[in-house]
Amino acid sequence: MDRVRIVCTPGVCGGRPRIDGHRIQVEDVAIWHERLGMSPGEIVSEYPSITLSDVHAALAYYHEHRARIDADIEAATRYAEEMRADAGPSLVQGKLRQRTADGPNDPLPPG
Repeated sequence: MDRVRIVCTPGVCGGRPRIDGHRIQVEDVAIWHERLGMSPGEIVSEYPSITLSDVHAALAYYHEHRARIDADIEAATRYAEEMRADAGPSLVQGKLRQRTADGPNDPLPPG
């Protein structure tokens, strides 16, 4: 008996489609395969808790619902870019900029 491999559960992963029993979303598998060029076998090697059948089910689901999932991926990308822009430079980036500005007066030795 084959189990349902792709599920959508309210409150889990934002209700987005995911591999049953995992928090790996269909959009994750789509990104790994379509954008990063990973083969299904490479995905399973990287995430051994899922099976090759799970990956193929996720890719089939992605192709059947491509427009909606691509829109979700783009929305998440835009949101992440907005958050990065709003956050400004990290503390490390700020310290590096200050160190560069201090130049020869920097009390720390280079390197």
